[in-house]
Amino acid sequence: MAPLGASPRLVLLFSGKRKSGKDFVTERLQSRLGGNVCAILRLSGPLKEQYAREHGLDFQRLLDASTYKETYRRDMISWGEQKRQADPGFFCRKIVEGVSQPIWLVSDTRRASDIQWFQEAYGVVTQTVRVVASEQSRQQRGWVFTPGVDDAESECGLDNFGDFDWVIENHGDEQCLEDQLEHLLEFIQAKL
Repeated sequence: MAPLGASPRLVLLFSGKRKSGKDFVTERLQSRLGGNVCAILRLSGPLKEQYAREHGLDFQRLLDASTYKETYRRDMISWGEQKRQADPGFFCRKIVEGVSQPIWLVSDTRRASDIQWFQEAYGVVTQTVRVVASEQSRQQRGWVFTPGVDDAESECGLDNFGDFDWVIENHGDEQCLEDQLEHLLEFIQAKL
């Protein structure tokens, strides 16, 4: 059930592997649409905040792309899975509280249960977006395969999801990416 007062016109659920460019793409979209129209929601935000609180860690440092976050990533994934097993919608409900913008970009959708929650809560205004990048592109952005992380559900849970509503290819070709974002922006603006 959707939280009271929340009635987005469009919810875009972005997924993709580490270093595929999910944050880059969502931030680019928000910069074009404006923060008053478009909110970026991160499922990892409340997860990291609660994990930091329970483990005495620096929450702000867990939010960036630092080695600090990478040091705790594996344990944080395991901890988050335990929370989700107890309540699959826990983190989803947390991120939508108080959001007033009509367009929501969920930048880090990682599991089928996340998609299911948003589809059940918001129905037809929910769309899935997969951001894909070659391993070579991801490596150029600093990705290195990490056992227990890159083969965990948090990275592989949507590999066999099926048909995404949108697929954004982010292999490093700026014009190709721009063309895809323009197409998606037209769709978004039609919902306003």
